[in-house]
Amino acid sequence: MNPYKMLALPTRPAPVHPRRIVLIMPCCIGDVVLATATLKALRRGYPGAHITWAVGSWSKGVIEHHDLLDAVLDTGPQALPIRTLGGFGRFVGQLRAGKFDLAVSLVRSPLMSAALLLSGIPHRAGLDSAGRGFSYNIRALVDPHVPRHEAEIYLDVARALGLDTTGCWANVPVSEADRQRVRVLLAERGVRESFIVVNPTGGRNPGMVMDSKRWPPHNFAALAEKLASHLLSLSPPLHRMERGAGGEVGIILLGGPGDEAIVQAAQSAMAVPSLAFVAELSFGEIAALAFLSSLYIGNDTGLTHLAAAAGAKTAMILGPSDPARYSPFAPNAIALWKPTAIKVEGVAAGTPTDWNWERDGITVEEAEHNIRGFLGISL
Repeated sequence: MNPYKMLALPTRPAPVHPRRIVLIMPCCIGDVVLATATLKALRRGYPGAHITWAVGSWSKGVIEHHDLLDAVLDTGPQALPIRTLGGFGRFVGQLRAGKFDLAVSLVRSPLMSAALLLSGIPHRAGLDSAGRGFSYNIRALVDPHVPRHEAEIYLDVARALGLDTTGCWANVPVSEADRQRVRVLLAERGVRESFIVVNPTGGRNPGMVMDSKRWPPHNFAALAEKLASHLLSLSPPLHRMERGAGGEVGIILLGGPGDEAIVQAAQSAMAVPSLAFVAELSFGEIAALAFLSSLYIGNDTGLTHLAAAAGAKTAMILGPSDPARYSPFAPNAIALWKPTAIKVEGVAAGTPTDWNWERDGITVEEAEHNIRGFLGISL
């Protein structure tokens, strides 16, 4: 007998006009971006409510200026603030201080369920995977053995509240201020034509390290060179920047703190000039850079989800993670994947020990073929 299911509290109807809502998704960047689809459903369903997002310090910058939010509650540096006794108590105190009347939890953890019960929030909507959402009185059941997109699973909580989720994609607004800062930065470094952004990094966050999600950097280099040679011939151009006099297509490499080596590996494998931004840009500026680009290419990682949610044409390369669960949740994006046997539980099942990109992953030629079709470049 599942002990969590034995503890399950009675359900209750969804609130009609909640005044103060807390949306709980602390980590990590990709999950937070995908959860913005649920934020959209909440804002549309409760237009007059005050909505706070409980999010960790690692991912806060992705959504802290979101135009559908009223406030952000910083849960600290941990992937889940409830995994230590002190963190659990602090988080319960934060929830109590917020005087929320509806909590929307997208976290599959019995500890989160217990924290919400102790918070005193009267309406608690959340995901219930194998009984872990025992304290939620508005429950969205999750079968971990059925592959479904994470964003759709999150949206099930909105559906349990009776909300319309039609057209609710992942969404991160790009401010004009961030766009202008990026335009100036690119102009200062000589980027005046259309450009593509390549991010060969990812697979690391406070909750997980999974370097096997990284397509080899020399593959990114070869793919970027092949695609860049075609972009200036497009009519009309795909880019959103004003064209300068002269210049060639730019390849911009992107990475975060600690990514210098992998970015350098990709850059040194290219025969054409490129520009690298490593740990230089804010999340808002990264979104703007992607938005202004002709194409963003990256691994299954948070920044690729951010690019797609910002409206960029985005190509995500997946390997040991299932696109049925983790592809970009945006209409202007493509997932590139070679069908292969992977665990049905997704990355929650842990890092695969026998993954080999050369044997199991998509090739440069296959990626180029699919991206050119996606962009409408003649094959």
